[in-house]
Amino acid sequence: MRLKIIPDNTKIDFIGYHKLAIGFSVLLVVASLTVFGIRGLNLGIDFLGGILLEVKTEGPADIGSFRSDLGALGLGEVGIQEFGEADVLLIRIQRQEGGDEAQQAAINMVTETLGDRVVEYRRNEVVGPTVGAELQEAALLAVLAAMGAILVYIWFRFEWQYGVGALLALTHDVIATIGLFSFFQLEFNLSTVAAILTIAGYSINDTVVVYDRVRDKLRRYKKLPFEELFNMAINKTLSRTVVTGVTTLLALLALLFFGGEVIRDFVIAMIWGIIIGTFSSVAIATPLLLYIRPRRGDEDESPSGEEAAPEAG
Repeated sequence: MRLKIIPDNTKIDFIGYHKLAIGFSVLLVVASLTVFGIRGLNLGIDFLGGILLEVKTEGPADIGSFRSDLGALGLGEVGIQEFGEADVLLIRIQRQEGGDEAQQAAINMVTETLGDRVVEYRRNEVVGPTVGAELQEAALLAVLAAMGAILVYIWFRFEWQYGVGALLALTHDVIATIGLFSFFQLEFNLSTVAAILTIAGYSINDTVVVYDRVRDKLRRYKKLPFEELFNMAINKTLSRTVVTGVTTLLALLALLFFGGEVIRDFVIAMIWGIIIGTFSSVAIATPLLLYIRPRRGDEDESPSGEEAAPEAG
């Protein structure tokens, strides 16, 4: 027996509010691009290059003391933050002028300065600027390639009109996620890129489910106005959309609270992506079809010349 949170006979007028939803989405995209233009992204060492140390101290760490001592070394920008526990710190140091020898010399200076206050070095990473630039380019290409592949898939599975609607909704999701990271200055690294690609997959899967029902209704009810037909399609898939979104969010909330700092930003991106992706599938992707009018199909009309009655389930 299927789990149904939303009754089969639900008749929410989503299309009636589509202008409000699209207006909100436009404002969200504009705000995201504005924040990104002003603040940029808090790029991680994956992209910028530099030194990353994860250390465990003996007892709760005095971050102020650590910051003062390391700042006096003249290594440039130094970032220190708790990493899940009071006795675990994540230390970021900007890349030093020079080659690998300069980076190792900086690490040696840090370890000597911290001395006995650190009982364990859990992570020690050095990323060069060339590698960081290459990773930035690869990340951008990965996102663009994924979106292009999704466009082609939707185009061939449905029609070009559906592909345009899905791509616009997907672009909205990606820009909104980037805006979130820019506004809160969350670290943007390779894990975040993985989250964006995962969000794209989740969002397009939800959109395809709705589009499949839309296409079925278009073929079945040729004289029914587009507004009523799209509302019918969205309402018929609403239970599936809600159940999928809620169960995914429950798993992500567990990871957010118990997964630790290592995956925190990734999980935040996923939670936001699930919310905004579900919204875009219902309130953007389908209403956009009102303006690009997909074909209704080639099936014959019902023998009586009237539209068949909508099915109960």
